[in-house]
Amino acid sequence: MQKTVFITGATAGFGKAMAERYAREGWKLVLTGRRQERLDELKEALAPAPVHTLNFDVRDRASCREAVGSLPAEFAAIDVLVNNAGLALGIEPAQDCDLDEWECMVDTNIKGLLYITRAILPGMVERDRGHVVNLGSVAGTYPYPGGNTYGGTKAFVNQFSKNLLADLLGTRLRVTNIEPGLCETEFSVVRFRGDKSKADTVYQGTEPIRPEDIAEAVYWATTLPAHVNINSMEIMPVDQAFAPFAINRR
Repeated sequence: MQKTVFITGATAGFGKAMAERYAREGWKLVLTGRRQERLDELKEALAPAPVHTLNFDVRDRASCREAVGSLPAEFAAIDVLVNNAGLALGIEPAQDCDLDEWECMVDTNIKGLLYITRAILPGMVERDRGHVVNLGSVAGTYPYPGGNTYGGTKAFVNQFSKNLLADLLGTRLRVTNIEPGLCETEFSVVRFRGDKSKADTVYQGTEPIRPEDIAEAVYWATTLPAHVNINSMEIMPVDQAFAPFAINRR
C-alpha cells in the first residue's frame, strides 16, 4: 500500500529535504507552506511523485481545519504527519525582546502544531495507524542566552509529544520528537530578520548538520517496524557539545 506523508513548512530546510526523501521512496506527499510559488516549484521538482500542495498559514486555526478537510480522497488517509513548520525570531535578552516576535513564535511553534495535529489525529485513530513526528530542538532542553521564548516553545513540543503518546496508549499510533542542534538552513536568516551575513557567523568555522541529515532520521524513525516507537532523538553535529554552567563572578 502506497503511504501518505503530510509535511508542514515544506518549502525550505528540513521540510523540503524530507519531501525529497519520501518522494524517492514512492510515498504520496501533502506539502504545505505559505509561499505558493515555492510549493509549485517543489511539486515540479518531485515529479513524478504524487504531490498535493496546500497554501496556508499554520497560525490560522480555521485555515488549518479547512486545508485538511479539503484533501482529495487519495491523499486524505495520512500515515505520517510531520509538524515541521516553526521559526525563531531574535536573540536579544528577554527584557529587550519584541512581544510581537514572541507571539509569532508561540503562534507558529505551539498553536500551529496543535491545530494541524488536532485536525489529522482523529483520522489516524479511526484507522488505528499513523505516526506524528514533531520537530523540536535541543533548545527545548538546554537553555542559552537569547533562547528565551524559542526554547520555551520547543520545551512545549517535547512535553506535548510525550503526553500525546500517553493519550494514544492502546492504539497503534506512534509519536516522535526530533530535536536538532546546529543545522544550517534558512533558520538563522529568519532569526536575524533577513541579515544573511549575521546568520553566516553562526556557522563560521563549523560543520553543522544538514537538512538531509534530519530528513534521513525522520524517514528512519517512521519506517521502523510498526511495534517500535522512537520517543525522541537529539541530533547535533560533532562540532557542538554542552557548555559548562555559567557563573557570574563579581
